[in-house]
Amino acid sequence: MSETTPASGAAEATTEPFRYTAALAADIESRWQDTWEKEGTFNAPNPVGPLAPHTAAGDTVTEKPHSFIMDMFPYPSGVGLHVGHPLGYIATDVYARYQRMTGHNVLHTLGYDAFGLPAEQHAVATGVHPRVSTEAAIANMRGQLRRLGLGHDSRRSISTIDPEYYRWTQWIFLQIFNSWYDTEADKARPIAELIAQFAAGERAVPGGRTWSELSAAEREEVLGEYRLAYSKEVPVNWCPGLGTVLANEEVTADGRSERGNFPVFKSKLRQWMMRITAYGDRLISDLDLLDWPEAIKLQQRNWIGRSEGARVDFKVGSDDTITVFTTRPDTLFGATYMVLAPEHELVDAIVPAAWPSETLNDWKGEAHTPAEAVAAYRAAAAAKSDVERQMDAKVKTGVFTGAYATNPVTGKPVPVFIADYVLMGYGTGAIMAVPAHDHRDFAFARAFKLPVQCVVEPTDGRGTDPHEWDDAFDTYDSVLVNSVGEGISLDGLTVPDAKRAVTEWLTGRGIGEGTVNYRLRDWLFSRQRYWGEPFPIVYDEDGVMHALPESMLPVEVPEVDDYSPITFDADDAASSPRTPLSRNEDWVTVQLDLGDGVKTYRRETNTMPNWAGSCWYELRYVDPDNRAKLVDPANEAYWLGPNAEKKAGGVDLYVGGQEHAVLHLLYARFWHKVLHDLGHVSSVEPFHRLFNQGMITAYVYRDERGFPVPAAEVEEVDGGYVWQGQPVTREAGKMGKSLKNAVSPDSICEEYGADTLRLYEMSMGPLDVSRPWEPRAVVGSFRFLQRLWRNIVSEETGEVVVTDEPADEPTLRALHKAIDGIRGDLAGLRFNTAVAKAIELNNHLVKRGSTPREVAEPLVLMVAPLAPHVAEELWRKLGHTDSLTYADFPVADPALVVDEAVTCVVQIKGKVKARLEVPPTISDAELEQLALADPAVVAAIGDAPVRKVIVRAPKLVNIVTG
Repeated sequence: MSETTPASGAAEATTEPFRYTAALAADIESRWQDTWEKEGTFNAPNPVGPLAPHTAAGDTVTEKPHSFIMDMFPYPSGVGLHVGHPLGYIATDVYARYQRMTGHNVLHTLGYDAFGLPAEQHAVATGVHPRVSTEAAIANMRGQLRRLGLGHDSRRSISTIDPEYYRWTQWIFLQIFNSWYDTEADKARPIAELIAQFAAGERAVPGGRTWSELSAAEREEVLGEYRLAYSKEVPVNWCPGLGTVLANEEVTADGRSERGNFPVFKSKLRQWMMRITAYGDRLISDLDLLDWPEAIKLQQRNWIGRSEGARVDFKVGSDDTITVFTTRPDTLFGATYMVLAPEHELVDAIVPAAWPSETLNDWKGEAHTPAEAVAAYRAAAAAKSDVERQMDAKVKTGVFTGAYATNPVTGKPVPVFIADYVLMGYGTGAIMAVPAHDHRDFAFARAFKLPVQCVVEPTDGRGTDPHEWDDAFDTYDSVLVNSVGEGISLDGLTVPDAKRAVTEWLTGRGIGEGTVNYRLRDWLFSRQRYWGEPFPIVYDEDGVMHALPESMLPVEVPEVDDYSPITFDADDAASSPRTPLSRNEDWVTVQLDLGDGVKTYRRETNTMPNWAGSCWYELRYVDPDNRAKLVDPANEAYWLGPNAEKKAGGVDLYVGGQEHAVLHLLYARFWHKVLHDLGHVSSVEPFHRLFNQGMITAYVYRDERGFPVPAAEVEEVDGGYVWQGQPVTREAGKMGKSLKNAVSPDSICEEYGADTLRLYEMSMGPLDVSRPWEPRAVVGSFRFLQRLWRNIVSEETGEVVVTDEPADEPTLRALHKAIDGIRGDLAGLRFNTAVAKAIELNNHLVKRGSTPREVAEPLVLMVAPLAPHVAEELWRKLGHTDSLTYADFPVADPALVVDEAVTCVVQIKGKVKARLEVPPTISDAELEQLALADPAVVAAIGDAPVRKVIVRAPKLVNIVTG
C-alpha cells in the first residue's frame, strides 16, 4: 500500500510563495549541508597532532568539557539504507548537537566495517571485485546520511578496507601475538619477558630441558601455550558450503550457517585463536564500572559463564589421566562412570584393541571393537550442532570406549563413555557422572544400566536407594552420606563444607585443586576467505612461524583473478578448508630478510574475521591521521581517559542494537584491555555508556504461498488487503529488502524533507523501544515545521513576522517550562517527549496570534538539534550571522518553571468536596487551615467531629470525620 500520504502543500504548487514546502525544505537542507561541509562546522579539535586547533599556544580545547559520541559500525550494503537504519544515527546526531550547544567539544563521526563474507559473496555472484562494490556502497551510504544532515566530523571517518587502517589492525594483532598473560601480575606482558625468564632459568621449561636445548620449532611450541594469539589444532565448525570455518556464534541452533543456511560439521583443524579466556574474570568484574543496560551486562556474564569448582584427575591405566572440572566435588563418591566429548583428545589413546570381557551389549552397541564403536559414534555426533547435542532428547546416546578410569576417592574402576551431550566447549570436555544427583547423568545411567550411588541425603522422603527414584535428587541444601574413604569422610557435612573438605584432600594429594571455569571459549580468529585482513605472519622452510616487523606493514590484500572461496558439496563433512589466498603463489611465497639474511617464507593464507576491524575503531576516530602511533597518548587520554565520572574511561555514549550485546562488545573489550595492559591506552574499557535503540518495524504482506509481496503495491479493500487483485495477509515484521517492505529515506526526504524524517523518527516513541513505521503519521511532523515556519516567517512575503514586544506572563511560563523539559529530555535521550514539548510551545504561539522575539529565538534553538536545517535558516532570518551549532542552549528561569497556582483537591471520606487554587510552595499547616475554612468543606462536615486530616501539600487534603 502507499508508503506515504502527500502532505498539504508538501509537493504541489502553492499560492504562498514562501510557504514551507518539500521544495523549500530541499533547498534549505542542501544549502546548509554544503555550508557545514565547506566550513567544517562539526570538526572537533584534538589536543595535539594534525587535528589540533591552529591557534597560539595555550588553546583552551583541553579545558572544555568533551563528549565522544559513537554509533555502532555500519556494514555498507549495496542496496542502501531504509528508514530503519538511521534511527540510531539521527538520535546520536540530536544528542551531539545538544552537547555542542551546552559547551562541549564533541567528537562524532561514522566509519564503515567493510571486510567480510557478504561483499565476497556479492563479488562471486556478480564478478565485481569486492573492493569496487564495497567502495560504491560506502559512497552511496555516505550520500544518504549526508542528506539527513548528520553532523559528522568527516575528517575522522574511516573504512576497515583502507590499508592505512588495517595496517594498525595487523599491528594490534602482533601486539597480542607477542604477549602472554601473567596470572601473578593479572595482566598481559610482552612475550620477550617470558622468553627471558625461560632463558635465565627463572621459569621451568615444560619437559625439563633448558631453553638453549630447544630447537626453534620446539621453542615456538612452548610459547604457543602462552601467547594471547596462537595457532593450534582445535575442534571447529566447518561449513563446506561456504568453504570456511565459523565461530560458534555464526552457527544457528539447528546446526547450519547463519549466512547461507548450509550444514555445519565438527572438524579438527589448525586455526588461529585469541586467548580471551585469560581475561574472563576482568571481563566480568569490570562490567560494574560501566553505564550499560543491566540486561546487556547479564548477557555478557552468562556468556562468560564463570563457575567455581574443582579440577579432579582420574587415572586411566598407567599412562593417561582424564581431568574433569566439576562444580560439585562433594559428590565425588557418587561418580560411577565418566563421559568424554567425542572430540576429546584422549579418546584414541585410551581405546583398547578389544572389548573387556564383562562389557554389556547395552554399552558397546553393534560394533565388533571399541575403535569401530567410537568411530561410528563420532561420525554421527559431528553432524549435530552444539545446541542439538545439549537438547534434552528422550533417547540418550553414547558408546563405551572399552576403557576404565579410577575414582580417586573410592579406588573403584568406572567405565569411560563418549556421548554427544558432553562438549569440548565447556570445562575440559570430560565429566565425572554422578547419576544420583544430575538429571542428564541419571537418564544416561538408566539407559545404559549403569550403577547409581546416592551421596547427598534426600530431604523429600524418597529414601537413599536410587533404584526406587524416578529422577535425580539435585538439591544443594542437604548433607552428605555414603562418602567415606581413605583419609577422608564427608558424611554429615553440608554441601559447602563437603566441597571445601574434598578440595583440600585432592590438593594435598596432588590429584586436584580448587579452580574457576568459564563457559567462554578462546576466540576462533581464522577465516578461509579472500576479503579480510591478511595475517602479518610467515612460515620458514621448517614450518616455524615468524611475526613480520612493523616496517613491513600493512600486508595488503593481493589483487587476484579468482577471489571466490573454495567451497565443497554442502554435505561433504570429510572435506577440509582451502583458502582462496593459497591459489596466489606469487603472493604466498616471498623472499624476506627478517634479520638473518634473505630467506624464503610462505605467508599465512587464512584471513582475519570481520570482527577484527571493529574491535578498535574508536581509537582511530580519535587520531585518524597518525602514521607513527596507533593513537597519540594525549589524544587518547583526552577523549577516552578515565575520570571521576567514568572510572574505566571509554567512549561517553555508544549507541547500537542489542544484537551486538555479546560478540562485538566482548571482543572489543578484550582487545582494549590487552592494549591497556601493554601501555598503549590509558582507558581500561572502550565504551563507558551503552544505549540500545529499538528498531523500526513495518507490515509484511504475504501471498497465498507465504511469499512477501511489495508492500508499496498493496491496497486496503473492505478491511482486507489486496495485491494485484489477489488477497494477501498482513503481519508485523522487520523492515528490509527480503520482506519487500523497506522504505527508503530518500523518498521521505523528497516528499517532505530530511528535517521531517528526523522529527518523525525521534517522535515515534522511546528510543529504546521498537516501533512500527506509520506512513500516514509522517505528515504530522511536517505540519509542525510548517507551523513553526509560519510563526516566524510570512508565507506571502518571506519577511520575519516576530515582534519585539515583551511576551506576556503565560507565554513566558510556557517558554521556560518547555526549556526546562526539553533540556532534560535531550540530555536523557528522551527525544519523543522533547518533540512533544516543542510542539506544545509552538501551538501556544499559534493560539496567541503573534510571536515575540524573546520566545521565537529560544524556540528555534531548542528545535535545532532535532531539525537543524530549518532551525539554521530561521536563525539566519532572525538576524544572526553565525551558525547556531555552537549557540548556547536556552536556560530556564526557575521562577517561571513553577506554576503560579496548583489545584488542591479536598476530600471527605474519599469524596471530592472542594478544589482550591493554592501556591505550589504552600506548607502542610497552611493548606490544612485553608481547607477547613472553605465554605463547601464546612458545609460538608456539618456537626461531625474531625478525627483526622491528611495533608499532601500542595495537591491533596483528606479529611476523616465521624
